[in-house]
Amino acid sequence: MNIQRRAFAISAALAAAALAASAAAMAQTGAFKIGVSMKTLSAPYFAAQMEAAKARGKELGYEVLATDAQGKLQKQISDVEDLVTRGVKLLIINPADSEGLVHAVNNASANGVKVVVIDSTLNPRANFVTQVQSSNSINGALVGHWVVEEVGNKSLKIALLSGEKGNPVGQERRLGVLSGIIEAQLRKFGKADLTVVGQGWGHWNDEGGLKAMEDLLVANKDINMVLGENDSMVLGARRAIESAGRTGILLVAAADAQKEALALIKQGKYGVTGLNDPALVARTAIDLGVKVVKGEVKDVPKQTLTTPAAITKGNVDKFYNPKAVF
Repeated sequence: MNIQRRAFAISAALAAAALAASAAAMAQTGAFKIGVSMKTLSAPYFAAQMEAAKARGKELGYEVLATDAQGKLQKQISDVEDLVTRGVKLLIINPADSEGLVHAVNNASANGVKVVVIDSTLNPRANFVTQVQSSNSINGALVGHWVVEEVGNKSLKIALLSGEKGNPVGQERRLGVLSGIIEAQLRKFGKADLTVVGQGWGHWNDEGGLKAMEDLLVANKDINMVLGENDSMVLGARRAIESAGRTGILLVAAADAQKEALALIKQGKYGVTGLNDPALVARTAIDLGVKVVKGEVKDVPKQTLTTPAAITKGNVDKFYNPKAVF
């Protein structure tokens, strides 16, 4: 028994020494843990964002701890609390709710964690370093201008596919495109001529877009354009349009550049989408967050925007990658 106790004591001492050595090594190299809290992985966009964040963190030599809130606000709050307890120094978060995550983010910051928000909007009163996004307003304006160049002086009857009620990102996206169309029409023709004939809620996914578009097609016989707040809903809407035998409807997405949409753009079967590369957003957040933790950059603006673009048949080859996750 004495031998067993001695062996256990020696093992415990060795383990403690190993942990101390590991901590010392991390301190010398400046290594630390990075936490990535995603609101959901149910859509390819978010899965691609998670994978890009993990890959970039590991590429830079950091341990990355990742969580999936499965679309549940309370789970994401618990996920953030757990990541803080596990000692992350940098937290990358795609928040499930712009208001509901404020306290959790503030608590993380109060515990010395640098927080970088990605993609979805968090109330700016929260204590985070910056929010990395594509520019919904500029992307939308570029998309809207392209629409007017494409259709000319034509009255637009628009079926609008939105993600979720009250979602600020969806609002930014649709208003960006609509204001871009109006501005381009005024500039070219001296008048604005568009009508949103109906709004459907597609919950950001293909199946939701399909169902919403089916209802919109039944209620409106003169639709000549679909505007979706992301590609996935528009791809679903396209299936509904084909099933209904409707033609002459221009497909437009405010954002995402999903590879399936880009493939259709190449074929001339889909009009335009705005660039919202999940991998670029995630990598930018990791790179900037690491520099902030290491003290290499200070006074970071509250919002960091990636380069905007409207992707059309004329430039799609610059962006299309059939092997991409998203």
